[in-house]
Amino acid sequence: MKNGLLFLYTFCLAIAGYSQAIDSPAPALSLPEYPAAVIPESELNIPVQVDLAPFFALANKKVDTLFTSPRFPTDWVQQGCDTRYKYSFRRGPLQFSLKNTTLDISFTGYYKIVGSTRACVNGKAVTPWTPACQCGFDEGERKVKVGFTIAISMLTNYTIKMQVTRKEPEPVDKCSVCFWGQDITPVIMDALKKELDVSKADLEKSYGRIDLKPHFQTMWNQLNTPYNINNMGWLQINPQKIRINSIQTAGNQLQISVGMAAKPIVRFEKPAAVISPVPHISNFSRNQGFQVYADLVMNYDSLSRILTSQIAGKEFVFSKAFIKKKFIFQECKLLGNRDNRLVMQVKFTGTNDGVFYVTGKPLYYAGTKTLQVTDVDFDIQSRNALLKTADWLFSKKITGEIEKMAKYDLSELLSTARTNMNQQLNRQFIKGITGSGSVKDISVAGIFPQSGWLAVRAYCNGDLLLKVAGLDL
Repeated sequence: MKNGLLFLYTFCLAIAGYSQAIDSPAPALSLPEYPAAVIPESELNIPVQVDLAPFFALANKKVDTLFTSPRFPTDWVQQGCDTRYKYSFRRGPLQFSLKNTTLDISFTGYYKIVGSTRACVNGKAVTPWTPACQCGFDEGERKVKVGFTIAISMLTNYTIKMQVTRKEPEPVDKCSVCFWGQDITPVIMDALKKELDVSKADLEKSYGRIDLKPHFQTMWNQLNTPYNINNMGWLQINPQKIRINSIQTAGNQLQISVGMAAKPIVRFEKPAAVISPVPHISNFSRNQGFQVYADLVMNYDSLSRILTSQIAGKEFVFSKAFIKKKFIFQECKLLGNRDNRLVMQVKFTGTNDGVFYVTGKPLYYAGTKTLQVTDVDFDIQSRNALLKTADWLFSKKITGEIEKMAKYDLSELLSTARTNMNQQLNRQFIKGITGSGSVKDISVAGIFPQSGWLAVRAYCNGDLLLKVAGLDL
């Protein structure tokens, strides 16, 4: 009987020492669910600069440089029965002065006049014309200050409206040497006003309305075009509405401050460019800065290497019917998504060698900027396989150790994303559109396991100016 018991004990030890390989079937991964971000409406401030130099140059050409009486110098202009004259008026260079939304165009005019008089009774001449006397010849041309005031405004259809007002001529020198000391300056000024009114009408006809809509449509199209952001994906501004905050002038520049409502987002895949007509200028409430959802990538291979380096070699000893069982972690590999849970493959050795699978829920802790896989449990197929071969592996120690070690510090990822976004915001998007801005804050808004990576949806806020220059009239 002693020999029989010894044999039975030896047999049990042999059975216990037999290392059966365990290979659980891999779970079928779910198609990744990647919910679209509910993007908040942001405000982008866009100073648009319009170079007025071409307008100045054309205005210089449009306003005549020489005004004369009809058929000067041969014919006379007769003012009633007793006065006749003929004159020549030339203008100096146009001087432009901008203040707020008002453009002043001024210049100095130089004139000279020849005239004579005679006595008239009841509208009939009773004496011949006196010898012609002149003003502005021997003593030099007489001077007068002349100008226009142009009020600039923008209509909701992106038309710049310019309302031209002629200023009253201001004579610097008077002509009072002829006609028995009579001051004929008002006569000259009246004639000059008529000539200037013709020039005013020409200016309003040519430049009274300037259509900027094609330029704004080009800008709108460019902001709907996706731009590559290094190591992050594609940025699309997605403009929604436009508001004009203010119109100012500086130097030769017309500065239009544009407020734009937009829904910017950064995506992994390059989205198609959106083609839509630029909407009319509207009023909408002001928001401060911009809000962007940026989807960041965490590669499963790198996450698996980090987890394996922390867990490999960890050893546990279990007792099963007075028999000790040993379990040693070899590798822990992240695979993908199943039913919105992260799937991990665990390779182990010890009493048995093999593979099983666990799932867990990825959660982000904002206080520590840490991603942790929580609620780790055996996959259903691995559970079934282990029940048949090694039920002693069902232990909270194993899943608890995985949960403890499956922890990732995202502070470096968020810091790198912030740096990359700042670099991309402060650059020229296309010729004529340059960005200037910064990300003030970045946080995690969601974690989404995908088939090949872990998607971290970051929420960013900051300020962005888009400077548009080079819109010639």
